[in-house]
Amino acid sequence: MSLARTHRSHPLWYAYALHRVSGLLLALFLPLHFWVLSFALTDPARLDGFLHWADLPAVKLAEFGLVFLLAVHMFGGLRLIALEFLPWSGRQKAYAAAAAALAFLVAGLFLLRAV
Repeated sequence: MSLARTHRSHPLWYAYALHRVSGLLLALFLPLHFWVLSFALTDPARLDGFLHWADLPAVKLAEFGLVFLLAVHMFGGLRLIALEFLPWSGRQKAYAAAAAALAFLVAGLFLLRAV
């Protein structure tokens, strides 16, 4: 088995990949977010229409995804900081799993409050 295949089967590789993908998706979302916020200054009626659309259940579910991406990216960043400053230990796999679970919990609580 090649080295490329073995490192991708490691659980922390998935944490790395999820951190990268969440960062990319958040970077794609940010200009859209600023564009919608600009409606508050330029076209309040259009902002009201957007906010009405944002009350749809599918949009609430998408907001769950957004909060999940934010939480995953934040906890992934904390994991990277820990890798830089803490000694390597066997518990890091458990920390990565706990960070993903905590991210899902934060996003789930947001969804429950939004619905």
